[in-house]
Amino acid sequence: MDSTKPSRTQWREIYLAVALTAMATLLLELSLTRIFSVVFYYHFAFLAISIALFGLGLGGVASYFVAGWDAPLFTKLGRLSCANSLLVVSSLAVGVGVGPRGAWGLALVYFTAALPFVVSGAIVSLAVGATIERVGRVYFFDLMGSAAGCFLLLALLPLGGGPGAVIGAAVTFAAAAGIWHSLEGDAPSRAGSVALALALMAFLVYNQKHSVLHVRYAKGRTLAEADEVFHQWNSFSRVAIQQREDGSHAIAVDGDVSSRIARFDFARLTALESRALRGGGPALPFHLRPAAKTLIIGPGGGWDVARAIAAGSRDVTAVEINPIISRVIMREKFPDLSKGLYLRDGVHVYEEDGRSFVRRSPERYQVIEATLVDTRAAAAGAFAFSESTLYTTDAFRDYLAHLTPDGVLAVVRWGLNPPRESLRLVALAMEALRQDGEHDAWRHVAVARQAAGSAGEAAQDTVLVALKPFSEEDVGRLRAAMAAGGLEAMYYPGSTAANPFHDLLLSANPAEYEAAYRFDISPVSDNRPFFFYTVQPRDLWRYMTAAVSEGGDHGVNQAVPLLFGLAAISIVATLVVLVLPPLVLGDRLPSHPGVRGFLVYFLLIGAGYILIEVGLIQKFVLFLGHPTYALAVVIFALLLWTGAGSFASRGLLGTGEGRLIKVLGCVAMLTALMGAVLPWLLNALVWLPLGLKVAATVLLIAPLGFAMGMPFPAGLKRLAGWHAESVRWAWSLNAASSVMGSVTALVCSIYLGLVQTLIIGGLFYLGALAVIVRVRIGGGEQREPGPHRIVLAG
Repeated sequence: MDSTKPSRTQWREIYLAVALTAMATLLLELSLTRIFSVVFYYHFAFLAISIALFGLGLGGVASYFVAGWDAPLFTKLGRLSCANSLLVVSSLAVGVGVGPRGAWGLALVYFTAALPFVVSGAIVSLAVGATIERVGRVYFFDLMGSAAGCFLLLALLPLGGGPGAVIGAAVTFAAAAGIWHSLEGDAPSRAGSVALALALMAFLVYNQKHSVLHVRYAKGRTLAEADEVFHQWNSFSRVAIQQREDGSHAIAVDGDVSSRIARFDFARLTALESRALRGGGPALPFHLRPAAKTLIIGPGGGWDVARAIAAGSRDVTAVEINPIISRVIMREKFPDLSKGLYLRDGVHVYEEDGRSFVRRSPERYQVIEATLVDTRAAAAGAFAFSESTLYTTDAFRDYLAHLTPDGVLAVVRWGLNPPRESLRLVALAMEALRQDGEHDAWRHVAVARQAAGSAGEAAQDTVLVALKPFSEEDVGRLRAAMAAGGLEAMYYPGSTAANPFHDLLLSANPAEYEAAYRFDISPVSDNRPFFFYTVQPRDLWRYMTAAVSEGGDHGVNQAVPLLFGLAAISIVATLVVLVLPPLVLGDRLPSHPGVRGFLVYFLLIGAGYILIEVGLIQKFVLFLGHPTYALAVVIFALLLWTGAGSFASRGLLGTGEGRLIKVLGCVAMLTALMGAVLPWLLNALVWLPLGLKVAATVLLIAPLGFAMGMPFPAGLKRLAGWHAESVRWAWSLNAASSVMGSVTALVCSIYLGLVQTLIIGGLFYLGALAVIVRVRIGGGEQREPGPHRIVLAG
């Protein structure tokens, strides 16, 4: 169907097919990142995002080859969509079935995972190139489909897990194929596509019951070896119960053991059980403040709750972010494993991010404790890179503000040599106390180390921070408890042990000490919440070459070579997308130098969009109280408003360049305004209930999102008037530049901050403005529609 005038009904079908393709693509992308977070490690989930974006860009280049096939356009799109539904299932089979086979196995997984995105990129590029007359509306439905895919993911993951969500994407591609074939009037092919969609839907149901395609490996070992007795997915994790050799049970999140399930009869504690609850670093705050009103952040299997109860606490608040742990395991399906610990009188359980709970709570506590709480799970595969708002100077100020005058904050992290996580906790405490007017932090802090266990448990450091200076009586209790529990006293007020904790706390210039230390232990804020990232900038090259396996925290810091390697690959990938189309187009490429110069415009707005998106997601995590909420709401709001801007772009911008220049400048100004006002505004609105927070988020993003939706379709329209065959080239460049933008966003967030990342994203739009000013398109004649191009009816 070439150069014909579709009816109104056919335009609706085109919009629906584009929306379904976009929905399936985003659903597949985010589902694979969740699966990769289980099978591999969290930073590989980010790599999957980048590969997906590059695949879409490469698909734009591939569309030039597909355009030469001897078949009607809609037939091509239908066949590609059918093939893609099968490729999606194949990528799932490889992703969950390839075990720990080293680099070659990883390469196979990522190659097969990238193929569906290449095909999807070709489909959308061909569709956009053919419907350029209504590109604003087509792009609108592309964005709306992506927004729907985001919410479909949240619905499918709890029902069918990661594999079920991927199969759901395959069903959606098959459904889109049926519409493409219908547009061509090919009834047999349409029937075949519908049959394929129904067969895949049946397989989805069958797979849910019989686990034909399911996750078999996690972090290098089979899940069968883990002896799982239960598992369940939600939108941000796969949670399982594993039975251990001694008969106890542990909770595993994304294949990693998170915590053991505490099982005690407090009326009949044995001497051994009493020592287990009263010994160790996490029990220290209860030696200082027995029977304390207690807040436990991230209680998991309930050991800290049990310690508080064993110490006489009658009022224990437990705040757990994962409802599968706090509700399904501990209170609904398996309460007997903990002898009803979370159902006891005096134990109050809340399902929320611990930091958000503290900020909105009016209560004060004698003890606030967080033991080995990690929030490194890839939030639905978003752009997570080990960020955590639990461990920042702003967080410590919140905790201290919710302590009673005699209150104590206790945070437990891994005891590495030389120390970095626990030493950074001390740096956070020092800075938080300084900001609150306390300049003698050495009187407020104590640190104890629990040696590595015989069963392979790593050493743990417990950092205690008192709102008021520790008294001599407190110090005496601490020393006695440390000695009785076999703990190494790393620091307490008055101690003389020579170690980094002592040196930092008593340093005349803490900033100078932190800068000279081997690892980056400087305090991080909510604007740079990368607590776990401890590589000094001066050591980047060393970590990228020879030191990635050094130390107990290499699982975090080994992402350094991945990040910067990906940055190099993204630059190469973008250059490939720049070079390939001219080779394909040959003599059809216009000789006018303005075409290639104008393509830079699409690179800039693609990278700028991702920079702004990443900055907004991370800024709203704390406000919305959950990484998944931030991901879903921010992406939905951006897609909604950019879609609205795209839909309105034709009428608002017209054919001149003046209004487009103003819109690009407006995007830059709005991002700067958001960066300046957003932190203050979100703090002021923290008391709102979740529903109103979601509504506020959508409204706050509206002006910026609406403005961001106009430059891309307006640029495509202008390029089509000059050289229609370059439209798919521009589309592929925009997608490829998103890879570069996502990496740039992470680097900027880590080293500069989230606000600065937003502002830099706005500067990319200013760069696009400069391209518009420099490369003038006006004045040329409108080209006639070429092959595979649809003219607007009416």
